[in-house]
Amino acid sequence: MPGPSPEQSVAAAFEEQRGRLQAVAYRMLGSRSDAEDAVQEAWLRLARLDAGGIDNLAGWLTTVVGRVCIDQLRSRRAKPETSYEEQLPEMVVTEDDTEGPEDAALLADSIGPALLVVLDTLGPAERLAFVLHDMFAVPFEDIGQIVGRSTDASKMLASRARRKVQGPHHSTAERRQQRAVVDAFLAAARKGDFEELLRLLDPDVTWRTRTAHGVTVRLGATEVAAHAERGARARATAQRVLVNGEPGVVAWSAGGRPLGVLACTVVDGRIVEIRSMRDPDQLAAMNLPRPRG
Repeated sequence: MPGPSPEQSVAAAFEEQRGRLQAVAYRMLGSRSDAEDAVQEAWLRLARLDAGGIDNLAGWLTTVVGRVCIDQLRSRRAKPETSYEEQLPEMVVTEDDTEGPEDAALLADSIGPALLVVLDTLGPAERLAFVLHDMFAVPFEDIGQIVGRSTDASKMLASRARRKVQGPHHSTAERRQQRAVVDAFLAAARKGDFEELLRLLDPDVTWRTRTAHGVTVRLGATEVAAHAERGARARATAQRVLVNGEPGVVAWSAGGRPLGVLACTVVDGRIVEIRSMRDPDQLAAMNLPRPRG
């Protein structure tokens, strides 16, 4: 019985690498659809070559995907297609039923999307060097070939990115204070205490909400407080959760249907940003904790 053709062998070898390549591209681009496009481009380039001349297929594919991603990141910066107001990071929701939300095991599942938000602050070359080396153990020599820098320069890129990503460390006390602010905000909304809401909100607070029709943006403490009051009148059960590692809530209907997810960023005792998801299709696709009885 004849063995697989060269084309079939190349396709099989590529499929073995697909999952890893998509993980690389997703962390580079922050979009699953864009990541899939980058991996597909790598396959198209591979299909046009004599793969027999490639000594290290995994390394070759990583290089191609890395270059495709860095080109796309540079293109985004040169010609941004959407404004910041139209974007909303993906949300990963985990239960918040421990004393310290900083618990490593609890945050493990939520750090990916949270990290993507931070990665957006990096330059394309910094982001590639950090992602490939720190997350996928790609040697700096190989990274240098992708970004067109020396090995030492690639190390500097990753080091600079690492300092930005690590950012300030939040202590247990700070995490609890952040949760207390969010809990007070929700309680004030339920009571209709407008003055308390204003006290808890930064004057320049922003609230971005994803609905089935797109992203809506509310600016300023007065507008956000008024919206919070209106939303609190809905018949729903709120459950404390972590959203990308930050304090938030999931709202459930009486029948157990998810109505929305909300996350808050707290700085110096005030909420500076709120992000919420109300798109039914995206809510259905999220791995939400089950509502407590």
